Amino acid sequence: MADADNQVEQERQLLAEAKTKGPIGRYGIYFRLSGPGWIASAITLGGGSLASSLYLGVLGGYSLLWLQPLAMVMGVIMLSAIGYVTLSSGEKPFRAINEHVSPVLGWGWALAVAAANIIWCMPQHSLANAVLSQNLLPSFLGKDKTLSNWAANTFGDSTATTSWLSVHADELAVSLVILVFCTIITWSYDRGGWGLRLYEVVLKIVVAIIVLCFLGVIIRLTFSSEPLDWSAIFRGLVPDFGQFWRPADTFGPLLDAIGPAGSAAREFWVAKIVAEQRDVMISAVATAVGINMTLMFPYTMLRKGWTKEFRGLAIFDLSTGMFIPYVLATGFVVIASASQFHGKLPDGFSEVKQADGSVKIVVDEKSLKFVDFSKLIALRDTTLSEDEAEYAKQEDRDPQTVAAVTDSERRLAAMLVKRDAMDLSASLAPLTGPTIANIVFGLGVLAMVISTISILMLISGFVFAEMTGFPPGGKMHKAGTLVAGVGGAMWPLLWEGESKFYLAVVTSVFGFMLLPFAYVTFVLLMNSKSLLKDEMPRGARRLLWNVLTGVSATVATVGAVYMIWVKAKYLGIAAVALFVLLAGMVAIHRMNERKQRS
Repeated sequence: MADADNQVEQERQLLAEAKTKGPIGRYGIYFRLSGPGWIASAITLGGGSLASSLYLGVLGGYSLLWLQPLAMVMGVIMLSAIGYVTLSSGEKPFRAINEHVSPVLGWGWALAVAAANIIWCMPQHSLANAVLSQNLLPSFLGKDKTLSNWAANTFGDSTATTSWLSVHADELAVSLVILVFCTIITWSYDRGGWGLRLYEVVLKIVVAIIVLCFLGVIIRLTFSSEPLDWSAIFRGLVPDFGQFWRPADTFGPLLDAIGPAGSAAREFWVAKIVAEQRDVMISAVATAVGINMTLMFPYTMLRKGWTKEFRGLAIFDLSTGMFIPYVLATGFVVIASASQFHGKLPDGFSEVKQADGSVKIVVDEKSLKFVDFSKLIALRDTTLSEDEAEYAKQEDRDPQTVAAVTDSERRLAAMLVKRDAMDLSASLAPLTGPTIANIVFGLGVLAMVISTISILMLISGFVFAEMTGFPPGGKMHKAGTLVAGVGGAMWPLLWEGESKFYLAVVTSVFGFMLLPFAYVTFVLLMNSKSLLKDEMPRGARRLLWNVLTGVSATVATVGAVYMIWVKAKYLGIAAVALFVLLAGMVAIHRMNERKQRS
């Protein structure tokens, strides 16, 4: 304890010294003292951000480059506000929310963080399975599935359970190994030691290598025979919020070839593109600053012993340790992915020119993507048939036969088939060749996954210890880490989707719906006189804080409510309204109690 106090006092002296220096000297000291922002960066630059960036490039090309920097600006604003509140009051956020705002919001925030940790652990395991089975160990965990074949021969498929095990044995085995490894690492954080420090350094180096490789791809393509369109890249940095409701411009000619605006087939594909584009955009926003980071960041600062003197350092820490690495890394990945995949046919699909000049889309039925392509075409036929039947019923006529799928539709369906780890690793091939690309991409993703799972389990332990009143590092903390770890490892029970990589997008959409719990709560804390007392911002500073945090909280809330409506309709909106009503009633009751006491 004495050593920790001495460390904090030395840091205070360095901060005082920084005030006497110029910008270079001051920022040099700040960089030496930074830390919590880099821990937040480790969560941000995880498998979810990588997957979201890759699919942003696949679906939107360069036109969505603006999204992640803007989302990170909002995140830095909110985390800065959280840091200000925490360092000014010295109180743990869970206790502060319960006592000074509303226990409904406090428990809602804590439970949302707990749920988010489980939700985001799931895609980390699926990403690990994807790169191990497709990039690193395809002969053992790949198409032939040695473990699953062994399970099928051992257990047979006489029941639904044994049949399911024979299919998913390899996925469960990989997730179990990762869970055991991450549990050992997570439970070792409090003890520290050179082994843990070496492990963290190795992970950072591997992640840095994959990010630098994507930068190398961009440089390589810039000087290739078909160079990158840098004018389009710079245009993609200009925000275009209309992309939440309309397809990227690149799809325009493809949709025109299907039919005029308003035609049934065209409207189906427009709706399909917009739905996937919107989910990927929401996923990218959610992985920029997730709700679990709103717990990890303040608790990390408190454990370091930081106080109100460190408020400026906290903002610098977020700006340099989280914002800059995130924006550069995700930008590289989006550009590389867009250049390789956007508007292009995946492997297993080809174009054959006919005698009449038309182009026929040929599909290899042995391709892994044939099943997903067939499902998409079947969904098109089913949807159009149901729509036609409904229109015919309204007009009191017999339904007409739905037009056959055209090659233009087949081309668009092929472009919308979900890419997986093997496809996405190919984005590094122009720089390294396919073999090295598989290894670098596989190891990089695996490092991101292990790092993210460990930190998510650590956060889960914090939140369960806080909710139960036990100290961090104890038995309840360890049990809490397993809630997220074991829950995430059970992902095969819930996901039978087209791509293991795409699970990161699906879960991030649900994670985004939880974000307003934190954003709105900390806006209220920033204006809590009973909590901040003399440290509450006043005048122009208070106005600036409220404008910045208010805009961020409003955007997150409107987006979350919209997605709840899209996914759950009236039931979801009713649940949100009930929670808001209950939280408001309790908050008003608390305010009246404080007035009566004063």
